[in-house]
Amino acid sequence: MKNTTDFIKKTPTDHDIIDLVKNRWSPRTFSDKPISQKELQVLFEAGRWAPSSSNLQPWNIVWGIKGSETYDRIMDVLVEFNQKWAKNAPVLLLGVVDTKTPKGDDNYHAPLDLGQFSANMAIQAQSMGIAFHQMAGLDYEKAKKEFKFPETFHVATAIALGYYGGELSDVPDFLQDAELGERSRKKQNDFVFNGDYKATGDVNDN
Repeated sequence: MKNTTDFIKKTPTDHDIIDLVKNRWSPRTFSDKPISQKELQVLFEAGRWAPSSSNLQPWNIVWGIKGSETYDRIMDVLVEFNQKWAKNAPVLLLGVVDTKTPKGDDNYHAPLDLGQFSANMAIQAQSMGIAFHQMAGLDYEKAKKEFKFPETFHVATAIALGYYGGELSDVPDFLQDAELGERSRKKQNDFVFNGDYKATGDVNDN
């Protein structure tokens, strides 16, 4: 079965972008190479310096290395679909936000801030050869209760981390084509508007 250690997905960009962005993708199989706690601290430090509205830094991270109790507890709050492949990851994380400001107001920017934290982590991970796969498929309320977060907190995402690699046979048959398929994205004109929504801006030159 194909080993994916050196596999870089084809990314048909319309414009030149840096390789750290171009070559980043979200696999469902990973190398057996472990990720150390020190390496995790480097990733968390990258996230720590992400932009944050009013510098509230509403993000919170739960992490577990494979073989630990915390890893198993995170696995238990994932939906069955994600459990089928996330078991390949050496590290699992939960990304959590405080939805209130210190004054008790709604913090509508908290999910954006966690997204920027995650993006910083993902690019830092890519620079280290570590893949970063975010998941929406988890039981949010179960996770909040399991890890004893306050009522105002929201468990927004789970994340699988691991060095690129592994065997396709580690992934369920129905997901193997997705592992090797070409990446695709909407064209810029579908979501970038120089004026009103859906106004043509002729951003793309091809």
